Amino acid sequence: MPRIIAQKRNGLFALSPMLMMVIAFIGLSFLCGGFSRVPILIVFLITSAYSLLTLRGKSTEERIAIFSRGAGEENLLLMVWIFILAGGFASAAESMGATGAMVDLCLHLLPADFLLPGMFVAACFVSLSVGTSVGTIVALVPIAAAIAEPTGLRPELFVGAVVGGAFFGDNLSFISDTTVVATRSQGCRMSDKFRMNLRVAMPAALLALIIFYMMGREAVPASLPEAHYSFFYVLPYLAVLVTALMGVNVILALTLGIVLTGCCGLMVDGYDVAEWFEAICKGIGNMSELVMVSLMAGGIFAVIRRGGGITWLLRQLTKHVSTPRGANLSIAALVSLTNLYTANNTIAILSVGNIARDITTRFSLDPRRTASLLDIFSCVVQSLIPYGAQLLIAGGLAGMEPVSLVPYVCYPTILGLLTVFFMALPRKKA
Repeated sequence: MPRIIAQKRNGLFALSPMLMMVIAFIGLSFLCGGFSRVPILIVFLITSAYSLLTLRGKSTEERIAIFSRGAGEENLLLMVWIFILAGGFASAAESMGATGAMVDLCLHLLPADFLLPGMFVAACFVSLSVGTSVGTIVALVPIAAAIAEPTGLRPELFVGAVVGGAFFGDNLSFISDTTVVATRSQGCRMSDKFRMNLRVAMPAALLALIIFYMMGREAVPASLPEAHYSFFYVLPYLAVLVTALMGVNVILALTLGIVLTGCCGLMVDGYDVAEWFEAICKGIGNMSELVMVSLMAGGIFAVIRRGGGITWLLRQLTKHVSTPRGANLSIAALVSLTNLYTANNTIAILSVGNIARDITTRFSLDPRRTASLLDIFSCVVQSLIPYGAQLLIAGGLAGMEPVSLVPYVCYPTILGLLTVFFMALPRKKA
């Protein structure tokens, strides 16, 4: 008994950095006048410092080394490079007029009361085609944020629509990392998992579309400005979208976009190389806070893993499962909480995939349904955490705090609620 109590205390203590993060958010919200005004960098500085104190029996050098290895994890550094290139592209595109031209094009092509739902549909289509929420957000958020101004709607609403739509494809696409990992971990076919997911994803997407349409109708002004655009202005954005749809790596797509902003911009009177370089540097500088937050997040979660917090959490969530319905709920809770701590939906599925498969076998569950639950709930949680890559990069590109976007990410929230509702219904064996 004393040993069990000690393990429980150690497990809770290892997870305590997440509690500290919540306390820091709440405390700073009172000081700053609201959650949307909380500087997320300060929250992570406080949490990072506290996390180092949770590693018992380690010297200061060892604690910093563990934290640094987490901050330098390969997938995390890949995201940092995307942040840097996205910032450079967004700033350069705005500087040479590409963003304004794309906004004018969208205002010209889409009916006024369909601008908001149109951005959601565009994000759904692009993400389903490219299989990555990050690539979709990089391509569409700057346009969405700029469109908001002439419509009179809050820019957070447009950006939230894009982020939500980006997770539509992240959850369903055959080339999405989460789809690949979820199906392989459960030993089922992607097509079967796709059909299982679609039963919930389509109603959720339709509900989100209706909500965006109603909100868009209320705020759109009577007349929108006349569109003015040319091919050279919109070419950089079109190139990024087309190369992404072709499956080109997002880093290569962004690099091509940056080069084209320079080539096309130099054809515009009054735009020169110095102004192009200055815009790129400014955009990269705007991403510095996101880079720091990402590195600290990686370090914090490495400390939590090293302290045994994730292992203890997985054991606690599975030891009292006794029914098929409870098994489904435990799988959903496992991947949700793991994603909360790792801030990466693919890594969350990898972490709990084997445990979920054991639960599936033990209770004779449908592997297709298990794979669907893993993918759905990891994407839902990932879309709502302000320290996840998607909200960080969306906030950075739109010039707003990631926390302020959370209430407007509509689709994933609806998807999660509908999935829980269907899980509660009686179900025959497949």
